Amino acid sequence: MKQQILFIQGGGEGAYEEDGNLVASLRSTLGDVYELHYPQMPNESDPDYEPWKVQIKQELTGLEGEVILIGHSLGSSFLLKYLAEAKIEKPVAGIFLMATPYWGGDGWRYEGYETIALPADFASKLPSGVPIFLYHSRDDEIVPFAHLALYAEKLPRAIIRKLDRRGHQFNNDLSEVVEDIESLSG
Repeated sequence: MKQQILFIQGGGEGAYEEDGNLVASLRSTLGDVYELHYPQMPNESDPDYEPWKVQIKQELTGLEGEVILIGHSLGSSFLLKYLAEAKIEKPVAGIFLMATPYWGGDGWRYEGYETIALPADFASKLPSGVPIFLYHSRDDEIVPFAHLALYAEKLPRAIIRKLDRRGHQFNNDLSEVVEDIESLSG
């Protein structure tokens, strides 16, 4: 059976199409040893956590065997919240979070952010023993680079990848993510 990957897109108008370029980068580089699932999330232009949570659960339930979880931008923060709240029955090989907004604290505080902010003890609720990788470009024009340090503080065992000149969409080049995914089986 091929290694299963679930990629959760970011939010905003056109995000599924834009993040499709990231998925294409992964597919072309990883090859056919992996089966990459890329569902379109509900109402991407005005995303709400509750419907995304339902879809993440459905997608995970439909996968067989151990899974690799990847999120980009808002999809990363929603995925992290889901993992902190739900009891995950499926074995997780790795969690890969790219350009993840940090809600609350010294991060973003928009109207209603409390509904998507992580609990203070979220790190202790994540699947135990699972490697977590965080990626962020210093020139991200959407999510401030400072959000990476907020996550690094809460997730001291996470592997941090600080990138240069890659923007919010990583120039559609996920070569570092591919290397880290491949390192899981090595």
